[in-house]
Amino acid sequence: MTTSIKRMPGWAKVVSAFVLVLVVLFAGVRLALLPGLHDVFGTETHDRSGPALLKSIQDISRYDAASGNFQVVVDLEKDAKYLPDAIRGTRTLYVGAGTVDAYVDLGKLGEKDVTVDKDRTSATLRLPHAALGKPALDPDHSYAVSKQRGLLDRLGDVFSDNPNDERAVQRLAAKHIGEAAKDSRLTARAEENTTGMLQGLLRSLGFEEVTVTYGA
Repeated sequence: MTTSIKRMPGWAKVVSAFVLVLVVLFAGVRLALLPGLHDVFGTETHDRSGPALLKSIQDISRYDAASGNFQVVVDLEKDAKYLPDAIRGTRTLYVGAGTVDAYVDLGKLGEKDVTVDKDRTSATLRLPHAALGKPALDPDHSYAVSKQRGLLDRLGDVFSDNPNDERAVQRLAAKHIGEAAKDSRLTARAEENTTGMLQGLLRSLGFEEVTVTYGA
């Protein structure tokens, strides 16, 4: 006795697979709508980073008296001498935003720089001029507007560990921000704020006259 097994036609297999997909999708939607089952088809994020290690501690004796916010548009272009830009060359338009702090180093204040009268009602302080800190770029407000790369540069990005490296434009943006801070009144504002802070502090201690000067 022989038993014949009928094979399923090709169109029936396609229809069955389509119905199976619809059933799975419909079941997923139903499960997602049920309380407590909305994460069945979701994803989870796990932070497996190691603990932060303290490398060093540095004592700070400076008074940060002012901070300036700056923004610069960097247009950096690198060309090859004997090749057209379509083959070799890059051009990046980058918006850099950052801050520069102005501070007075109170650690350089010596005994000869502070003069107090006998009645302790008058005080004179001589401080070093305010200085500028290093520019700090804000990654949340700094971004590349456009990038143009030649064919060889695009091929190089494929084999590079850090494609589309933006460190060059970031360094240039920080440089321009630092130069803008030097041309601003940031250090003068820091000295004015430091003077106000010291006068308020010493007057609260009973001094009636407080004079603050800057320079060597």
